[in-house]
Amino acid sequence: MAKITYIEHNGTVHEIDVKPGMTVMEGARDNGVPGIDADCGGACACSTCHVYVAAEWVDRLPAKDPMEEDMLDFAWQPDPVRSRLTCQIKVTPELDGLVVNLPERQI
Repeated sequence: MAKITYIEHNGTVHEIDVKPGMTVMEGARDNGVPGIDADCGGACACSTCHVYVAAEWVDRLPAKDPMEEDMLDFAWQPDPVRSRLTCQIKVTPELDGLVVNLPERQI
């Protein structure tokens, strides 16, 4: 398991053990983390699982593919460096300790 920390916009912290092979979005959805809507179910067809990755993790994640880059254009206040779609981040043991901050809202 990899421990992923989801921090809501209001500061509420959720530390969730997520099974490798799942996505960061699935870990949030399956554990009731508010603020990850995942309207498209993980198909990278919306931006409702948008988060800001903690700065120390940005370079440790796989690069964004062009589809994710395009969908982030529709996210709430995207950050060109830290914004990611959690449906596109596959959990591996190396992601143990990942911290993501949820935006004020999803659109």
